[in-house]
Amino acid sequence: MATDSDESYDEMLEWLTERVTFYLDRDEPVDPDVPLAEFGVDSIYTASIVGEVEERYGLTVDPTAAWDHPTVAALTKYLHERLAAG
Repeated sequence: MATDSDESYDEMLEWLTERVTFYLDRDEPVDPDVPLAEFGVDSIYTASIVGEVEERYGLTVDPTAAWDHPTVAALTKYLHERLAAG
């Protein structure tokens, strides 16, 4: 589990992009600036991804965060700011 608040935004973005790509069973990484809804991300995917974020970073994340921050990049920025804030 990576609870280190020093993890860079780029490292977190790479990890989250990889996880979304995995859940969508894609060969090519998702574009972190394209809305998740355009990839077909639904509430089941969101719950799985949020669960991994909580496990990896020790954050409690509301599943609606993916809708409030609708791209991988926006979600990463939100999560990174929360992690840095402690």
